[in-house]
Amino acid sequence: MADVKKATISPKEFFNKVLAGTATGIIVGLIPNAVLAAILKLFGQNAIALSLTHVVVVFQCATPLLIGALIALQFGLGPLDMAIVAGAAYVGAGVTQFNGAAINPATKAAGIYVSSGTGDLINTMITAALAVGLTLWIGDKFGSVKIVLSPIVVGAGAGWIGFLILPYVAKITTWIGNLINSFTTLQPVLMCILITCMFAMLIITPISTVAIGMAIQLNGLSAGAAAMGVAVTTVVLVIHSWRTNKSGVTIAVGLGAMKLMIPNLFRHPIILLPILTTAVISAVPVALLNVLGTPASAGFGLVGLVGPLASMNAGLNVLIALLVWFVIPIAAGLASRLVYEKMLHIYDEKEVFAYLG
Repeated sequence: MADVKKATISPKEFFNKVLAGTATGIIVGLIPNAVLAAILKLFGQNAIALSLTHVVVVFQCATPLLIGALIALQFGLGPLDMAIVAGAAYVGAGVTQFNGAAINPATKAAGIYVSSGTGDLINTMITAALAVGLTLWIGDKFGSVKIVLSPIVVGAGAGWIGFLILPYVAKITTWIGNLINSFTTLQPVLMCILITCMFAMLIITPISTVAIGMAIQLNGLSAGAAAMGVAVTTVVLVIHSWRTNKSGVTIAVGLGAMKLMIPNLFRHPIILLPILTTAVISAVPVALLNVLGTPASAGFGLVGLVGPLASMNAGLNVLIALLVWFVIPIAAGLASRLVYEKMLHIYDEKEVFAYLG
């Protein structure tokens, strides 16, 4: 059994570790259902498709468990502590709720536990952070009875606190999401532009766009705009990378590794110029053509074709989807490169877009 390492961790470092674990856990938990859900629907009532749909939905319900485990991993916790943090995070997420009105099909008695969705991811982070904090504070104080006391004190204790604060945190989360979604209803073009630009920038920072989209429950038009922001950055980086970097870097970026360019953003912020220009142009058809998305698709963009598939699943025509997600962003990205680099010579792509890793 691995001992918890005692070390001084600054609040900033602690927060960053929690964010890093959350981002990875969300991506792992959501990718299977996000990518396969729309595809599997095409097979109707096919038995294999239905069983695979069931698998990816259940896998998605385990997202809080994955987040808790990966947050614990960020702090170098051992297997026992990792399992305890994961369990506490799952409870705090509220994925599984007790429904007293439902009838248990096995016992025919009233009351059943029901699992759905991914829970409240902000509360998942809070509960996991609390469990990690307790683990680090307790350290080796439990000695030989740690395997008995830690699950009770840390797991059940942190999970209970997460359970108690869940209704209040969920209200805040819902309020933020509803506020953004209402803005897209009142001012669709302007808000789509703002959301697209924000997510276009966030995808090349350490912040997870997937985590934000899920945490504040972006939906409908706001989710479509967020996914477009991620897609725009992918397109612009690929356009500026294919003659500058090795093919492996360009392919990696095209498949979703946009965060490889984080050092470039901090060293050469000018790369935001073509990205934001393309984002503004690409956001307008999102509003005009009603390109919709889901909380799960908001932060993925073109990765796994999650953004396009979600919009098509919401009723967008295939040809319109190709126009919105590929033709317009690519044309705008190429035009931005032509104007800013070739005509105005504002930057040299071989310098500012060169991979620094």
